[in-house]
Amino acid sequence: MSRVANSPVNLPSGVSVELAGSTLNVKGGKGTLNMDIHDLVEVSNEDNVVTFKARNGSQKARALAGTTRALVNNMVIGVSTGFERKLELVGVGYRAKATGNVLNLSVGYSNPIDFELPAGVSVETPSQTEVLLKSIDKQLLGQTAAVIRAFRAPEPYKGKGIRYAGEQIMRKEAKKK
Repeated sequence: MSRVANSPVNLPSGVSVELAGSTLNVKGGKGTLNMDIHDLVEVSNEDNVVTFKARNGSQKARALAGTTRALVNNMVIGVSTGFERKLELVGVGYRAKATGNVLNLSVGYSNPIDFELPAGVSVETPSQTEVLLKSIDKQLLGQTAAVIRAFRAPEPYKGKGIRYAGEQIMRKEAKKK
């Protein structure tokens, strides 16, 4: 049984948490995030420490308390330092270019792909084969990175495609005669 909810979330300086009914608002230097708290979870904020408790002893309430604790911890980290995800383009002629809120990808199709980023996610292209996504919302950042990767997922024979930085691709051996 997991005991994630038993550990409290310590708030760094410059981050504040407000409870308004069943809505939790987290404000920090990089922005504001909010989340609806489930009825089975009890949240308390005292002396820059946020604690979580299941309202009853049911398994669902304990699971929701741990999940809520993890989500709030990610919100606190996001508004204080932020998150970033790096993608690499591997392949001859594969390149990316960021212009404002649009990411232009040339990944081997007949036409380039213009992907408009959702609000809250920013993009940089340090080189033609690297894409750096930044956001305060970890869930939105991961979803955006997965959508971009799905345009040309790495293939197992040559390893060409869009991959996460540091991702290991299981390579297959070519068919033998």
